[in-house]
Amino acid sequence: MNIPSITVVAGLSGTGKTTWIRQQIREIKPSEKFEKLIYFSPGTGNVLIDHSCIASEFPGIKVFGDNQEIEFIHHIPEANHIYIELGSYLELSTISQILDNLNYRAVAILPPNDKNSEYHTWTEEIFYGAPVEIIHIENIWRVCTTGQVIDENSLEDFWYEITHGAYGEVVRAKGIFDVNDGRSIYCDFVAGVPQTEFLELDLPRYLEGRPQRFSGLEISGTNLDEPALKSTLSDCCLSDYLISQYQQQVKQILLEGQAV
Repeated sequence: MNIPSITVVAGLSGTGKTTWIRQQIREIKPSEKFEKLIYFSPGTGNVLIDHSCIASEFPGIKVFGDNQEIEFIHHIPEANHIYIELGSYLELSTISQILDNLNYRAVAILPPNDKNSEYHTWTEEIFYGAPVEIIHIENIWRVCTTGQVIDENSLEDFWYEITHGAYGEVVRAKGIFDVNDGRSIYCDFVAGVPQTEFLELDLPRYLEGRPQRFSGLEISGTNLDEPALKSTLSDCCLSDYLISQYQQQVKQILLEGQAV
């Protein structure tokens, strides 16, 4: 029976757990195929933001989420490397229940000012990531938007409102959105950390009807105005008619570009 290398990564929201995992995967020997890698992150429901980012960067990697524990365990013997990411909202004991008696490497990604927490007793292997504010998270609002297309200008306005307190005190926000020119866009915000530009995922443009790939949004914070978030997000979504109009325009532009 093959015994894979299992790494469990935990830490506060926004410190850089997924970023650390992606860096570890990039450093794996080129001779090892991504098909022999597994990424598993429980507790995210059907809003698979980190799963989708990793899958787009490393084609062939197997990703698992909620309600896929049995399938995940079934694939363990086939893997060379397994990375499990625990959200800050999960008990650290969760991993022992999932992995049973399997040995694993425990890694904590923490902000530099966190010197005494439950993670320090959980592991001796600590890496310091983004200097996030240590704030208690009261609410996590998640919504799956698969099939929706967002007007990119409206998305920029909506994201500005999210990150500047219009819907409550946001500690972390991340999302993947299909925008009107067919691209899939990743947005990320961590309170106290300089904002980054929107990132285009390495996926083909979707220019035929409503996208049949994941998109969604997750916001963590306190006093979140969930009805207002839902309403504004809905206002940003395009109708079938506008989606078709944009897609025809983009296809025409791409054809003209190929002809030059």
